[in-house]
Amino acid sequence: MIGDGIHHGDLLVVDRSLEALPGRIIVICVDGELTVKRLERVGQRTYLRASNPAYPPIPLDGRESHVWGVVTHVLHSFPGATLQ
Repeated sequence: MIGDGIHHGDLLVVDRSLEALPGRIIVICVDGELTVKRLERVGQRTYLRASNPAYPPIPLDGRESHVWGVVTHVLHSFPGATLQ
């Protein structure tokens, strides 16, 4: 999700009370695996889209999924700084 400003090791603030609407970045459990993607709807179908166009959209049809929450903020650490 680097194209959306989310880098490996970043901390995400996730609001579980917000509705997962198309266009929002969400944390979702798909087939038992947590992922962070942008929610997209095309017609009646729902997809997860990475910010990197090299990755194809992930259709949610027929897959076990549960939205964990909507990403509202991202926190970056400076290089060399670590959270303890």
